[in-house]
Amino acid sequence: MLVAGRPLVEWSIAAFRACQSVHSIVVAAPPGHVGDLAGHDLDIVAGGATRAQSVANALEAVDTSYVAIHDAARPLLTPELVEALVSDLDVNEDAAGVIAAAPVTDTIKRAVEDSSVQLGIDTGVNFTLAIEATEDRARLWRAQTPQVFRTDALREALAAAERPEEATDEAMLVEGVGGTVLIHPVAEQNLKVTTPLDLRVAELLLAERS
Repeated sequence: MLVAGRPLVEWSIAAFRACQSVHSIVVAAPPGHVGDLAGHDLDIVAGGATRAQSVANALEAVDTSYVAIHDAARPLLTPELVEALVSDLDVNEDAAGVIAAAPVTDTIKRAVEDSSVQLGIDTGVNFTLAIEATEDRARLWRAQTPQVFRTDALREALAAAERPEEATDEAMLVEGVGGTVLIHPVAEQNLKVTTPLDLRVAELLLAERS
């Protein structure tokens, strides 16, 4: 998909290329698209059926002590953020990784299905929800990427996971084996493009950069 005149993935590749600490870039491409990207500094591997499998496939091409995992759907990545995460990991020798994350600003409710509740309008779903509890948002963070790990720690976490396909990010895998993962606070602009509205916002912000 083109975003502000460039394929979405190329914005992230450009940011990594501008990082002094990055020595190689591996792209896990969807089936049928392995040949779409070109560049002497890129390794292209086939992605898997799950996020964890795609990461495992890409890790086979990694021979550095650190590895940064990033979603191409976050095109507003900056070299400064990557370098900050690497620096955090450098100075925290006991940590297995560090991730970009933003504080939660909405009030967060934990809900349960409740068949006794009736809605006044048709919502298109066959169940209703009731609030079970209100979470303490002061302790909640929205995980983003990049997520930077000691490569051996991430490999061990992937190998040890009983259901790696259920992991929604790599920090979850490392947490699962007892590894310490730090949080590096980031701004809202590191958004993930998942809806048409996200795409419009990303295009505006990237156009301003250009």
